[in-house]
Amino acid sequence: MSSVPPYAGDPGSTRPAPTLDAGRLWTGGVATALVAALVAVVGVLIARGLLDIPVLAPTGEGTFGDASTAQLAGLAAVAALAATGLMHLLLLPTPRPRRFFGWIIGLATVVAAILPLMTDAEPETRWATAAINVAIGLTIGSLVSSVAGSASRTR
Repeated sequence: MSSVPPYAGDPGSTRPAPTLDAGRLWTGGVATALVAALVAVVGVLIARGLLDIPVLAPTGEGTFGDASTAQLAGLAAVAALAATGLMHLLLLPTPRPRRFFGWIIGLATVVAAILPLMTDAEPETRWATAAINVAIGLTIGSLVSSVAGSASRTR
């Protein structure tokens, strides 16, 4: 007798197989892309407008050079769609896909936060940019994970 438990979808498995509503997942992914883009815009408005910190446009060119707010918002939206694609792939064959997704997004967010800190920009510029990147990563991670929970059901 095997000591390995059967997995969902295996013949003889006692656990029901999960189903995925891909349309619901991707609709949520598009909404997440919009929210992530807006988080980027709000972050830049707070840093530049309220705190007078030259986010993404440091005097010395660093990793981001002279990137604009629209480019950051676009990158945030693309990252959200990529995260949705990753979640879709993980939901199909992976055991505990949301746990793996959390780790991947968490580590990607750490990388996005560290990159501006490695530039030669002013310290406040580096920290403000890192904070915006963390806010975007947390937004994407939490929303895509939540959408995945509502898009996958157990039969």
